[in-house]
Amino acid sequence: MKPAAEMQLVDGTTAVVRSEIMRKLMAMVERVAQQDAAVLIVGETGSGKEMVAKAIHQHSLRCGKPFVDVNCAAFPEHLVESELFGYEKGAFSGADVTKPGLFEMSDQGTLLLDEIGELDGKVQAKLLRVLDGVAYYRLGGSRKVTVNVRVIAATNRNL
Repeated sequence: MKPAAEMQLVDGTTAVVRSEIMRKLMAMVERVAQQDAAVLIVGETGSGKEMVAKAIHQHSLRCGKPFVDVNCAAFPEHLVESELFGYEKGAFSGADVTKPGLFEMSDQGTLLLDEIGELDGKVQAKLLRVLDGVAYYRLGGSRKVTVNVRVIAATNRNL
């Protein structure tokens, strides 16, 4: 039997693996982490997609920067855009202050969009533009917002 392999996780704990499949996964995480590109993780519910995303962040050049994770399925459809992209004071009833979105909160770091397949087409289109490096507007905003964020998306669906 091969000796156990270890990988440091973002929360300071260590994952110890013995199986060949997990060793290959760890090697893939380390390779992917060195590429500053968007990542899509597909797997069954409970398979460890969030742990893999955190490991990618931990082993990347962005490891000292924010890691923000959000479950896209948890947002009501009418709040998704304001949560991801933020809003300006007065943009809608109850918007008493300007609020940066999750993209701004994860600037220079990593944003994990868990259950990405739950987002509607309009939000996915805006997301695609941001992934392409296009600046966006907060809801009710007139000033473009530019961010430098690595997006890791996760889903249990075949997109």
